[in-house]
Amino acid sequence: MQHFFVPPSQVEETEIIITGSDVNHMKNVLRMGAGEELTVSDGNNCRYLCRVKEYADNKDLAVLDILERQDNDTELSSRIYLFQALPKQDKMEFIVQKAVELGVYRVIPVAAKRCVVKLDEKKAKKKTQRWQEIARSAAKQSGRGRVPEVTDVFSFKAALKAAAELDVLLIPYELATDVSQTKEILRDIRHGQSIGVFIGPEGGFEKTEVEEAAAAGARAITLGRRILRTETAGITALSLLMFQLEE
Repeated sequence: MQHFFVPPSQVEETEIIITGSDVNHMKNVLRMGAGEELTVSDGNNCRYLCRVKEYADNKDLAVLDILERQDNDTELSSRIYLFQALPKQDKMEFIVQKAVELGVYRVIPVAAKRCVVKLDEKKAKKKTQRWQEIARSAAKQSGRGRVPEVTDVFSFKAALKAAAELDVLLIPYELATDVSQTKEILRDIRHGQSIGVFIGPEGGFEKTEVEEAAAAGARAITLGRRILRTETAGITALSLLMFQLEE
């Protein structure tokens, strides 16, 4: 069943109004006609089972009848923040897509020292908009109750400052080798805690960055004996956390 997002302001007592590009997608791509059912989330953990009522003539909007209001059960009890160092090429698009599918709350791109990619303000803004579009599409596909935010690019120091308020900070690190300790750290994470995960770029974080993260309260963990690519490391960490926190 197709899934869409609207702001709460477009949810009325018995109807939901969809506007913008989603209308074209419904009408001309999916060929959804009157009477077809779909689900809609309002971003506040409420999901609505709806039926297409009509497309307004000469207006870029669709009117849906609300059939049933449901509590959304696809969101994790904990908020996971992925601090992802900028990777090369278009790997960030893949990372954002899979992170959203795995339940991430927010993705924070980070300009670490070993990042090959250097974005000026204009390029960074354009990239962020693209990543946010991918997050929205992935949230639709995976039936999320909300669209995770992809923030502007942070410096490493700014990322550590933003993470200071979180309950748990983790940094997968190739020099961390104690698997049993990592398992214990993950087991100690409780439902409802906020969690930050720092993932390095190709070549990993510099030692000084790991030391700065440790000083800020981050705990180094291992993801196994194999060296993982940056686009694999984040997905692995999120998969472990999702399995741990899924209710």
